[in-house]
Amino acid sequence: MTALNKDNYSLRLDYPIHFQFDESQFIPVQPLPKTVSVNVSGDGWNLLRKSWLTFVESPVEYKVINPLKASVINSTSLTDQIAEHFPDVKVNYIIADTFELGFERKISRIIPVRVDSLSIDLRPGFVISSLINVSPSLISVEGPASEVSNFPDTIRVQVPASKIQNNYDENLSMNIPYLPLVEVSHSSVFVSFEVARLLRPLPVTTAKK
Repeated sequence: MTALNKDNYSLRLDYPIHFQFDESQFIPVQPLPKTVSVNVSGDGWNLLRKSWLTFVESPVEYKVINPLKASVINSTSLTDQIAEHFPDVKVNYIIADTFELGFERKISRIIPVRVDSLSIDLRPGFVISSLINVSPSLISVEGPASEVSNFPDTIRVQVPASKIQNNYDENLSMNIPYLPLVEVSHSSVFVSFEVARLLRPLPVTTAKK
């Protein structure tokens, strides 16, 4: 207990941090740290209290001024901000494995969904006798510009069934690759169409010479 009254102890603390940026316009393409490690010094009692109360404190708010140009955390600015949260101790420096930041512009696209009708496998003598319905016929995709821009202009869904001879209605996966930073409104669509049997063969047209 007597030792805790002495000054000039040093301690490493993990302090919560929150990054401020326009989340409607930008997206971090690498994880943002939830805590920052700092080296502080002071008397034993204050350090003991801070070590227990660190995570009930309000996080330090670090504002990213220009996300597309921000590549590192400004350690000097961050040290000053954290010092305001530790009035009873001295904040010596920030300990970090990396100060790197990475942001991209967030964009969204509306992409139509269509069935690849030419690949539908019908039993001989049967035809599709209605419109091919797809629901939803449009999906939204949102995320980093570099990843969202790689999506096709139209997503084409394959009907996996073979030798179809009855009316068709199934939920089908769009087989969109999982990208952790991309939000896709739907992963599957409902496809339906009617099938009829031909009463007579389709007329065969011959090219005019």
